[in-house]
Amino acid sequence: MRNRNTRIATLLTVGLAAASLAALAPETLSAPSKASDASAVKEPLRQYTQQKLQWKRCDAKGPDTFQCTTLKVPLDYRDPGGKTIGLAMSRLKAGSTKERRGVLLLNPGGPGAPGLRLPVDPLMKFPAEVKRRYDLIGFDLRGIGRSTPVSCGLTADEQRDSPYKPETFAKDRDRVRTVAGKCRARAGDKLPHVTTRNAARDMDVIRAVLGEKRISYLGASYGTYLGAVYMQLFPQRADRIVLDSATDPTRIYRGMFQDMAKAAEQAFTRWTAWTARRHPAYGLGDTPAKVRKTYWDLIARANRKPIPFEGQALTGDDIRADNSTFFHVRKAAERIAGLKDAAEGRNPAPSGTPGRAQEPDDNFTSIAWSFMCADTRTWSHDPERYRREAIRDKARYPLYGDFAAAITPCAFWERGSEPQTRIDNKVGALITQNEWDSQTPLFAGRAMHRALLGSRMLTVAGGEGHGVLYAPDGNPCADKAATVYLTTGRLPAKDLTCQATTGQK
Repeated sequence: MRNRNTRIATLLTVGLAAASLAALAPETLSAPSKASDASAVKEPLRQYTQQKLQWKRCDAKGPDTFQCTTLKVPLDYRDPGGKTIGLAMSRLKAGSTKERRGVLLLNPGGPGAPGLRLPVDPLMKFPAEVKRRYDLIGFDLRGIGRSTPVSCGLTADEQRDSPYKPETFAKDRDRVRTVAGKCRARAGDKLPHVTTRNAARDMDVIRAVLGEKRISYLGASYGTYLGAVYMQLFPQRADRIVLDSATDPTRIYRGMFQDMAKAAEQAFTRWTAWTARRHPAYGLGDTPAKVRKTYWDLIARANRKPIPFEGQALTGDDIRADNSTFFHVRKAAERIAGLKDAAEGRNPAPSGTPGRAQEPDDNFTSIAWSFMCADTRTWSHDPERYRREAIRDKARYPLYGDFAAAITPCAFWERGSEPQTRIDNKVGALITQNEWDSQTPLFAGRAMHRALLGSRMLTVAGGEGHGVLYAPDGNPCADKAATVYLTTGRLPAKDLTCQATTGQK
């Protein structure tokens, strides 16, 4: 995690011509038909929507029914006769031909997380009712995994997060400028087209190739933004849409990072109170103020001398960089107590010397910055603005503000091919959200709910962590509501609240 940019380890269009394309897209991406070749003039994407897919078993270890294929999509939808890229897709067929509803596309978030194996992911506990009614469709977004992957050739150092510090700002500015330059040199022809709008268009090619009039969709984290963009571009093609742990579509992406810092501070404050009530168990302080002081003393100590812990030597910045620490109050208390013991020599590091870490694959980081920098034109290209905002947010949100507001490669990125998508439609959708998710905070999910006028929101009161649905330790109330919607099409009559069943007591 120290080698990966933690802001994106979460976690998801030029001018008049682009606007025209967006307006025409629903009519352009039609289902396969027996139209004459002359119709290709009116249907520029016909060569893609009428592809003949060659399905084969994904791998020897997976079930026979789990099949994979690769389809072609245009790199630039404004030029469908130009360069193409491959899109890797998987399928687990519906268990019942009689009860089959259609296809359910799946996205795990990121942007940058591969989704090809989601239909058979052991951590996704899809109910039997859903598996009977839907072909589960996994896919790697353009540039990701097996879908013509983008690599900028980034080193481990170039993939890491750094908090703002006056004395290192110039170095950090030069590092992210280098990242942007490497990406431009290695993949400059692709980067303007690696956007959420084009990923949504890819989804509609998948729909058409599969012969479906409409698609259902389950997306988590960044995947909620991708789902919302699909609903915006293709409202009549969206069937049953479930958005788990939603982003605020008005704050893509700089504002999203800053919202994480705000939510992390709220989660930290909650944690100090919870932990103080359990001082005999954790020994971190019997008041919230004392717990807070223990934590910050530990951070200062680790910055003076790294703490050997779980096979790594952690600085205070390393500890703070993990903005998921306070997702779960109990796990956080156990971790911080363990770090304190290690710092005081009561929990010695394992014997032996850890092997040298291999240079990490940079596909995740490369593609995540590609999406985030190209999706919106709101990134400032003035390094001094990042400095000012980082100073401000460090004061507002000491836990994570200097990470969230630090300068990014987007300061030096070339603009994407289209403007940011405005989300404001009436398509039906179910949004599920944990109350104490500091990655996609509750207030962000509510913003998505306001933008999607046809949506209903389900909040898990007291719910911790990032992600609600179909997890091994998931919430039965939330899972039931999602399953009812996916299998019957009935959204709740009003917004719902489920109670958390694990974690805090």
